[in-house]
Amino acid sequence: MSKGNDGINSLEKEHLRIRLIAISVSFLVGALLMAAKFYAYRLTHSSAILSDALESIINVAASAFALGSILLAARPPDKSHPYGHGKIEYFSAGFEGALIIFAALGIFKTGLAHILRPQTLPLLEIGLIILLGTGLINLILGMGLIRIGKRTHSLVLMADGKHVLTDVYTSAGVLVGLFLVRQTGWYWLDGTVACMVGLNILVLGAKLVRQSFSALMHAADPELLKEISALLVERRKDLWIDIHQLRAWRSGNFVFIDFHLVLPRDFTLEQAHQEGKELERAISDHFGGAASVLIHMDPCIDPDCPVCRRQLCETRQKDHEGQISWSWQTLISQGGAGGRLTAGIGQESEETQAEDKAKIRDRD
Repeated sequence: MSKGNDGINSLEKEHLRIRLIAISVSFLVGALLMAAKFYAYRLTHSSAILSDALESIINVAASAFALGSILLAARPPDKSHPYGHGKIEYFSAGFEGALIIFAALGIFKTGLAHILRPQTLPLLEIGLIILLGTGLINLILGMGLIRIGKRTHSLVLMADGKHVLTDVYTSAGVLVGLFLVRQTGWYWLDGTVACMVGLNILVLGAKLVRQSFSALMHAADPELLKEISALLVERRKDLWIDIHQLRAWRSGNFVFIDFHLVLPRDFTLEQAHQEGKELERAISDHFGGAASVLIHMDPCIDPDCPVCRRQLCETRQKDHEGQISWSWQTLISQGGAGGRLTAGIGQESEETQAEDKAKIRDRD
């Protein structure tokens, strides 16, 4: 994967371009829909519609913040930030979650006031039509942002997409509530719907804050670990006696990976270096060059002999007994392969090993 003078490869540039287009569209569309909702509130004086419009203000502000975070996250590592600037996306996602919570509190205040002091809602039919249109547009926008965020590994886009979808849930709840108001004449339902919508938004905002906190704390990402483990299984060699203590985390579009690789103790430094570089290239190519791989080389010890499949070995002390399955659960574990085999952790039968190799051959 070729890189330009700025240190960003072509795939990363394409992902950046897609992210910028997506978040810019989100900002512009959000601003237009926000104006439409406030117009609907001006016509109807509905607290439920006002709660939807207030949530839209937060949505637009969060999209603007997200745009800035994407631009900053794309900057290559420098002396001040040797690991890059990608973590700004997690701060942005947490900021969006906090804004959602803040909006929910404002909605509760307005909703309770309208429950205690119900008021008539003029031009309600026009307001419902406007709200229906904005909800449908937001549904398309939110689903699109989440899909693009997953494809480009952008937490901030997925967060913005989820935020937009909260707007859809808000609009749907308001539509149902106001339709009931129109049918029954129970105007206190207007404030009740606003409070129910506020509760839903509060829960979604709290989840977004929790996800952002987990990412900043390098919480384990099972899907990423599964992806790396599948690649290691596919590339597995008999010379690679064991891999353990696998760790991985994302920073924007970049992935940081480190693990221990056990090699035969009679390998020269040059041979071990070659094996490590081959594995580094395979992982880096898999992630389009957007990966930093650190491999700690360990020499095998006598307890590792039962899992070593190397046919010609002058230092072997015990016969081969079995193989450790390289699933993400076993690769993240600590300790030598021999000890894990003795404890029965991740042991594969010969039939399972043959099936795994057949699957890899079929995939190739």
